[in-house]
Amino acid sequence: MSTALAEVYLARHGETEWSVSGRHTGRRDIPLTEAGQGNARRLGQRLQGIAFDSVWTSPLARARQTCQLAGFGQRATIDPDLMEMDYGQYEGLLMEEIRRQRPGWDPFRDGCPGGESVSQITARADRVVARLRAVPQGRVLLFSHKHFLQFLAVRWIDLAGEHGRRLYLSTAALSILGYNHGADDPVIRLWNDDRHVEA
Repeated sequence: MSTALAEVYLARHGETEWSVSGRHTGRRDIPLTEAGQGNARRLGQRLQGIAFDSVWTSPLARARQTCQLAGFGQRATIDPDLMEMDYGQYEGLLMEEIRRQRPGWDPFRDGCPGGESVSQITARADRVVARLRAVPQGRVLLFSHKHFLQFLAVRWIDLAGEHGRRLYLSTAALSILGYNHGADDPVIRLWNDDRHVEA
């Protein structure tokens, strides 16, 4: 693993009422639960002592609140490309409710009626990947959302967005993107590490 190249730390926002219940939370501004706030603070403790050259956050409240409680709010730059997938007509629905309307629905393959298509969220992920790959060295910390981070991770390693469904991601979990032998060899170095999250 090259130590001269950038590392990208990915932080999913803390728990919300809708993440607990399994409701699809796209652009709705749902605040963190009390447990989610505690987990955001523990995420900050986990990251303590790591020097970050830049911090980026989704503009949505649950990501910004996680960023703030983790101790990075004053340094963070808001990046609209880090917002969660726009679920359109499926906002707030459970998977079983959606699949009653549309059997077999898969956001990584089918997109969302009235919201984002797979090509649109892939394009957003690709814009973020391009900006990250332009960072020559150092560490970048991103606060974002489940489905967007799944798309971002697979696009980082040059796979199609549909493969994101294979990467499970817990609330307040930490993941790291980086490189192996050089800038032409991007890898996922750590995924869904939630040891700091209280059950």
